[in-house]
Amino acid sequence: MTEPRTANVIGLGLIGGSIAAALRARKWRVAGVDDDEAVSESAKDRELIDSVGLDPAATITFVAVPVLRGTDAVRDALRETTGIVTDVGSVKGPICAAITDSRFVGGHPMAGSERNGLDGADANLFDGAIWVLTPDDDADDLVFARLTAIVSELGAEVLALTPDRHDDVVSVISHVPHLTAASLMGLAADRSIEHAALLRLAAGGFRDMTRVASGRPDIWLDICEENRTAIVSSLTHLIDELTEVRTEIDEGKRSELRDRLDRARHERANLPSRVVHPENLAEVRIPIPDRAGAAAEVFVLAADLSVNIANFEVVHAAERNLGVAVVLIDQAHVEVFRGGLIARGFRPSVQALT
Repeated sequence: MTEPRTANVIGLGLIGGSIAAALRARKWRVAGVDDDEAVSESAKDRELIDSVGLDPAATITFVAVPVLRGTDAVRDALRETTGIVTDVGSVKGPICAAITDSRFVGGHPMAGSERNGLDGADANLFDGAIWVLTPDDDADDLVFARLTAIVSELGAEVLALTPDRHDDVVSVISHVPHLTAASLMGLAADRSIEHAALLRLAAGGFRDMTRVASGRPDIWLDICEENRTAIVSSLTHLIDELTEVRTEIDEGKRSELRDRLDRARHERANLPSRVVHPENLAEVRIPIPDRAGAAAEVFVLAADLSVNIANFEVVHAAERNLGVAVVLIDQAHVEVFRGGLIARGFRPSVQALT
């Protein structure tokens, strides 16, 4: 009989709990611990972990604690175990600079949920997610290869970056957007004092854009402290961009503003996805009728017509609280797909990505 693979998870919040659940779903034996003993026991009761504590001989230990405590927790894990150690913090520079043990490789799963703690733990949280690994010169090739295989087994796509590059990139795509969302919510709240209907109207695109502002403030205080340099630099660039937008609007520079909006739309359409050749794709935007299962009908129709959907997301129209399905398909299939949608009562619009 094959011996079960073993893992430790230190910190049983949303990410740690989800890692434990994902490992157990793949027949790993998982030991786990949290600073709050009640959380540890709850994780065991929920069968997210097999036992409370650490297995010194575990193949891998995941450290899932707040970023300011990450370095000490990784050092403790390296001292108390003999296997691979990785963390999940969203700031990588300081911890990777501090830890030089070849058994450690920094990591950051780009996944989350609006639910916190064990209540949000989900074995499928990492399916299709990007999981950044940040090996440095001290990383062992075999350790990195084994960690990559484990992360891939959890359903994630591995992306390797240097720690500093990671922190620069994440400041733009995660940290600054959160601070921007918080600032927008502050603006809306202040204006709502003057305009009682404002927050009632804040649906659709505004709600989507500010969703991340619901994150726990204490986590973000730590992130801002650890990634201060990159965040301040990205905020400076964002402020410069907004200043230029303000000038273009204030001075009626329609051509410059149009160029800016066109570029943003083009770049948004070409955000990375599983699409291999975006130049061969068309974007189909489909207002979703107010009926149950309408979005699913788009998928069913595509299957019926043998149209492959390269990417799919649901956004909201800015003016109304109306769902819009945004679908990327091969340009060769546009007309048959468009015709099928119209025949079923949809009103699609089509545009090539390039």
